[in-house]
Amino acid sequence: MKLDDQGSTGASPFDPEHPYKPGQEPATDAWYTTFFIENHLDYYAYPNLVASPEQVRFMVYTEGDERYYPCTDRMFGTLMMRQDSGFLQEKYEKVLHRMLGLIDRQIEDEWDKAFLKSLLKTKYEHETRDGLIIPSRLEKSLLKIYIDRTQIEDPYQYEKTQRNNRAFEVLSSEVFQKALNLVDDAVLLSSPVSLNKIKGRVDYLKLRRLFALSVESALWESAELLQYTAEDYLRLFNRRFTGDGIEPLWQLLGIQGEESASHVPQSKKILWLVDETGGVMVDLVIIKYLAQLGHKIIVAFKGGPLFTKADFYDAQEDDMLCRELEHALLIKEKGLGKNDLVNIFKSDKNIMVISDGTRENLNLLLASTTFARAFKEVDGVISKGPDQRRRFFDTHFRFTQDIYSVARDEDGSTSVWYKARHPAVIKFSHQDLEKKAQTIISQMEAAKEKGMTVIFYSGIIGSIPGKVTIAKKIMKTYTQYLKDQTAGTFIINPSEHYEPGMDADDLMYMWEIVQQSGLIDIWRFQAYDDIVKAFQIMKARIPPEWVGKDATFSTGCTKEMGIAVEVQKEHPEMQIIGPSQEKFLRREEYGIGKMYDRRLSEVCLP
Repeated sequence: MKLDDQGSTGASPFDPEHPYKPGQEPATDAWYTTFFIENHLDYYAYPNLVASPEQVRFMVYTEGDERYYPCTDRMFGTLMMRQDSGFLQEKYEKVLHRMLGLIDRQIEDEWDKAFLKSLLKTKYEHETRDGLIIPSRLEKSLLKIYIDRTQIEDPYQYEKTQRNNRAFEVLSSEVFQKALNLVDDAVLLSSPVSLNKIKGRVDYLKLRRLFALSVESALWESAELLQYTAEDYLRLFNRRFTGDGIEPLWQLLGIQGEESASHVPQSKKILWLVDETGGVMVDLVIIKYLAQLGHKIIVAFKGGPLFTKADFYDAQEDDMLCRELEHALLIKEKGLGKNDLVNIFKSDKNIMVISDGTRENLNLLLASTTFARAFKEVDGVISKGPDQRRRFFDTHFRFTQDIYSVARDEDGSTSVWYKARHPAVIKFSHQDLEKKAQTIISQMEAAKEKGMTVIFYSGIIGSIPGKVTIAKKIMKTYTQYLKDQTAGTFIINPSEHYEPGMDADDLMYMWEIVQQSGLIDIWRFQAYDDIVKAFQIMKARIPPEWVGKDATFSTGCTKEMGIAVEVQKEHPEMQIIGPSQEKFLRREEYGIGKMYDRRLSEVCLP
């Protein structure tokens, strides 16, 4: 059974089998676009705040022109129907009452209290008038007004600190540790087993107990568990596990389950989305154990205050959290590049901490570039709590990674849900790219052994948006011309090694390995004369977008010129041919997921 956007069940007016796609009817398109604009989620209206479609595709697999929205299908369908809805009104009112309750709890001055309530009610009436705003977006807006007007940086800071302290006190207690580490010989030695299998069973039992504890909100909401005996904890550890994600989760973690006969641990990269303060303390015990098993875990906190959710500030300032994260790598960079991320994965750091860049339960349209890249590069995403579960599972959207959701079910069981990544997703790990690079290097070595001259040809491939096909044809035509004109040369045409699913960062990572091999004799950068010659050979007129272009127009070539200069310092015999180095100044950085300078979206696309 699915949950709606705030937890209740009900039939959805939205048909996930036939989601609306732009281009079917102008008025509907306008309403559809208005939804994104009014929720401040339209990339074209707010390019500095909202992730580009390319960045979103790092996380969400969208079909055709369909646009991802950060709410459940039922909520989106209700908003699109343009009808009064008791379901929607109930969610709006729940948001308002929560905010008014916060004012009652924290504001003592009666004048200030009346002013804030009136202010939030006015904003509430304005935002909900058209019935287009997502309740969670309304909640974020009202909470921001409250924080801005009161200058209380985090209204729940004290409560969050208390939650973490309670959880830490339980987790460090002698009684809890005794129960957690209790070994039942009858379970472990019920049949002849190897030491390796015993180790696997110990890992399974310990992680099962910790996952069971991680959904027990009483751990951080009260001091109740401090009164528990070892037997009480063992009863809690033995709570039922339900859902279709139990075995997939153990497989991801390389842990043998109750029915498994083997234990074959394999290091995985995992993105872990924490939920509530207090609960995050148990998460970190699990995460540390997984790190000991060889896994790499990126722990994602909220970007800022969101009621009692654990946020990035807590990870830096909360005493208990700081103690638990003492040896973790704290990544503050919001736009981390692929090479940097790969280098971090290759380092001796097994636990990394990032912000998701948002102040919402889960909004991939507002997620940071670092979060998007981490999402794309890992082997699986573990999401904690019911709020994030709704955004992943009560939607028809599929994602680029396997999603594992852990939350407490209504019957008290530990519920584990699983959503497999979209089958059409093509993923290149850094190991895949390194192997491809080594294959090309081997070809270069073989050519050198035959006495051939190795030429690397850098040219425009993706730098003119929408013109990749013709760019590859130009490259192929001209490199073939060079081969016909010169004897004993081995010419590398990068466009021949592009594969569907590769983005600019994938390509640059692969090519940088090849380029730094020291095997290039001549590094040739595409000149405008090369492009003219290619069109002459093709017996075609030069299209206007290609007039005057050369390698200096390409973001990739600009980066490659910098690499070429550095390589030449180590290998001064290598020649660099093409436009002068001084002309490679116009391009800056790729937009995430793009193959061209991010600024070109504004000037080259219709």
